[in-house]
Amino acid sequence: MKKLYLLLSFIIIKQIATAQVPDFIKDSLDKYIQQGLKDWALPGLSIVIVKDGKTDILKGYGVRNIQTREPVDEHTLFMIASNTKLFTGTALSLLETRGKLSLNDPITKYFPDYRLYDSTSTRLVTIRDLLSHRIGTKTFQGDMTFWNTKLNRQEIMQRMGLLKPSQVFRQDYGYCNSCYLTAGEVIPIVTGKSWEDFIRDSIVLPLQMKSTMILSTGIGEQKNAATPYTTSYTGTLQKVPYDNWNNLAPAASIISNVSDLSHWLLLQLDSGRFKGRQILPFQVLQKTRDINIITSSRKSSIFPIHFRGYGLGLTAYDYNGRAVYSHTGGAAGMVSNVCFVPEERLGIAILTNNDNQGFFEALRYQILDAYLGMPYVNRSLQQLPGFKKGMEEQLNNIDGWKARIKNKKPELPLNSYTGVYNNELYGTITITQTGNKLKISFNTHPDLHATLVYMDNGEWLMQYNNIEYGIFSVRFEISNGKVQAVVTKQNEYVETDGYRFTKG
Repeated sequence: MKKLYLLLSFIIIKQIATAQVPDFIKDSLDKYIQQGLKDWALPGLSIVIVKDGKTDILKGYGVRNIQTREPVDEHTLFMIASNTKLFTGTALSLLETRGKLSLNDPITKYFPDYRLYDSTSTRLVTIRDLLSHRIGTKTFQGDMTFWNTKLNRQEIMQRMGLLKPSQVFRQDYGYCNSCYLTAGEVIPIVTGKSWEDFIRDSIVLPLQMKSTMILSTGIGEQKNAATPYTTSYTGTLQKVPYDNWNNLAPAASIISNVSDLSHWLLLQLDSGRFKGRQILPFQVLQKTRDINIITSSRKSSIFPIHFRGYGLGLTAYDYNGRAVYSHTGGAAGMVSNVCFVPEERLGIAILTNNDNQGFFEALRYQILDAYLGMPYVNRSLQQLPGFKKGMEEQLNNIDGWKARIKNKKPELPLNSYTGVYNNELYGTITITQTGNKLKISFNTHPDLHATLVYMDNGEWLMQYNNIEYGIFSVRFEISNGKVQAVVTKQNEYVETDGYRFTKG
């Protein structure tokens, strides 16, 4: 009888443990992902799901390179981009817990010469403000100037004083990469270690994240690294260069894989412990999750979400009655998300190598639906039509512009448009003539240029050599027979607003 009781207990425990993995995850996830790769023109994806202190899923799908067909696995490296921000927010929260700083310290305590656009914001802005994206600038404002350029960290911080806000300080949310750089640069002042060394020594090494790279340098030389691709502006997969985020490192430079990120998730779900060892005090994690600015208080029409806010490198929101914490990351050719639900001891990380797709987000919501008891709705197919419509409109616009190139002559001779142009924030560009085209060289982007081909009615087709930056219609400003300025454009995921360069 005792043996029978033990046997029945074992069976019941086993059934409970098995029941914790939803049917969708056990039976349908592989097929769902394979179909998603096809639908969204996604070469490869890697994923980890941790639940109740163990790994439910840890694997790769598709390929890391469409030419070599090398498969993605759990050790394939991707740029996690803005998922770096939680590492920075965690590091600064740890230093506050140790009494080295206060998140409410004014940033001028550490950088007396630091300036924002107006004197009041300069006087008031704190480390917390910078980590919460609440200085009043637009989302991505300044990123065309800062991203992938020769500017060093100090030069970026100096130019932040030229970012004219269009929103209200501490009231309005505007996602700010240069803010995270500035906050991260406090770390060397209070610890004597660079941001990258402190992140490595305090978080990455204790978590045994052995493959994780703190800086972007060298990803292309790694044996098991995903190749970045995009379908933007062409509709077909195009290889793009790896980003170099080193000058904005605290915002976006970390490279990792789902095997290493599983350790990060397990720490988040076990109150700062990993393999039984307390790596970070739980109060450090709590600080990163506390909402500092509300980003939405309206019910989603698609998802069971009512409220969203931003902490210190994390978005916090409700999902079918649970508190969820997550962040996305976007680099050229790669997008990712990291998500965890402490109440359910559930964590998810998804890494991909095509930046022009929404499957990485649809998959996250699909997994949340499965684990949090939502009725099944195919999130991928729900979002795919809108994506395809947007792509069709983009490609139709580009085809329309190209059809207008019929060897017409612009208002002035081509050499009238050449010369050096200046923008106060960016610096200079140089326009030269090459045959019947113009070429723009971006002087702080050594590898970036764009061609200008005349269409008609004063419009030119602008196309970057790196397709990641886009294809656009632009105009020169002409007055009294002389060129005065040109407004350039770039992919809105680099920066939304164009740049007005005046001719010298």
